[in-house]
Amino acid sequence: MGMPDAPTHWTAATVRDLPDDGLRHELVDGELVVTPAPSWIHQRVVAGLFLRLGIYLSTSRVGLISSSPADLAFGEDEILQPDLFVTPLDAQAPIRSWTDVTRLLLAVEIVSPSSARFDRQLKRRRYQRAGVAEYWIVDSDARLVERWRPEETRPEVVSEILAWQPDPAKAALEIDLGVMFAEAWE
Repeated sequence: MGMPDAPTHWTAATVRDLPDDGLRHELVDGELVVTPAPSWIHQRVVAGLFLRLGIYLSTSRVGLISSSPADLAFGEDEILQPDLFVTPLDAQAPIRSWTDVTRLLLAVEIVSPSSARFDRQLKRRRYQRAGVAEYWIVDSDARLVERWRPEETRPEVVSEILAWQPDPAKAALEIDLGVMFAEAWE
């Protein structure tokens, strides 16, 4: 089945109506972002981070981790699908659907050649405007993480130990990036 003619104005509804073509479709600030299926290394890095974040969150009880595919939106007519994301833990407002996700503690993208421009520019600015506490751009080739916070104009570049402390009253998670990237590439 071929792709339908491109609409003159993309909306979340028109993106959701696209046929399943095995690609990832996001709508950010009115721009349709289409990327191919992730690579093996990409998925190994996602798995390594998911495991480390999941263990930390299960003991710290500050948030819940999830991964794409997702259907997040912080405004009208957008679809955001970070590789990994952490929502705050709120017993008063449990998450039952994507529309219940109104705030993120962390959004993570594993950068690839096809997604670098979108991850570093378009998505970064959108997450910053939404007040996402931290946005990590993980570069598995360079073996580093660019950490962005809402008001920053330049990232903090981390290549050794990535510390994350979403709640100052709780111990920080420390991720040894050398070990994590070695596991992904082995």
